[in-house]
Amino acid sequence: MIQRIHRTIDAPLRSGLNRNELWEAPDMGLIKCWEIGRQRASRFPNVAQQCLAGELPVLGWKGGVSRSLKKLEKYGSLKYLAQWQGLRGEDLDIDLAVEKALTCSRTKMVVTFTPDRTKYFNQMAEAETQS
Repeated sequence: MIQRIHRTIDAPLRSGLNRNELWEAPDMGLIKCWEIGRQRASRFPNVAQQCLAGELPVLGWKGGVSRSLKKLEKYGSLKYLAQWQGLRGEDLDIDLAVEKALTCSRTKMVVTFTPDRTKYFNQMAEAETQS
């Protein structure tokens, strides 16, 4: 099994792949998320600037923060992290065996990006039962 997903920022965007090749391959869709981030950086330069400033804006995957919460920590998806790296114009570099914590420069929320989906799905269930 692949442990680390890495692509350099100067690698061309892939084309001609089917859904299975994009999302079900050993990279689990992380390369596609990163490529989407790269494309969105030119279409949405303000979002790219937020990412470059160390913010974790709300994107299509779990991990973004729009405001500070009482609990200043949460979990996020590696797909978010891949898209965020693409928006920043960085190489895709994700170790599937390691959780990576980032602090949003705007909200000071700490988001731990994890390969364990139950962590960010369980936190949603906890938030719903506490409201």
